[in-house]
Amino acid sequence: MTFVLHGDTVYTAVDHKPKTTQRLKRLANIRRDARVAVLVDDYDEDWTRLWWCRLRGLARVTEEADEARRLLGAKYEQYRGKLPSGPVIALTVDEWTGWSAT
Repeated sequence: MTFVLHGDTVYTAVDHKPKTTQRLKRLANIRRDARVAVLVDDYDEDWTRLWWCRLRGLARVTEEADEARRLLGAKYEQYRGKLPSGPVIALTVDEWTGWSAT
């Protein structure tokens, strides 16, 4: 997933890539149970450079998130010409865990 971290909030958005529906299961899951976790990892052929972090917290789905869309556009070149226009997931992180090989 594409995401951006701003303070203690992770944002991701439903973008313009072709999908069979905009009614995605992840959005329904969050509306049913806001407790979520996101795992971010960085793989490298040099295993001494491996790392991961897990973020846990409460998420919400919103249509009103222009700032989040701008932040995504600043991070991802693919969004600069056309910002995501679908729903935005905002995850307020309250637990950070992680690991690194070094």
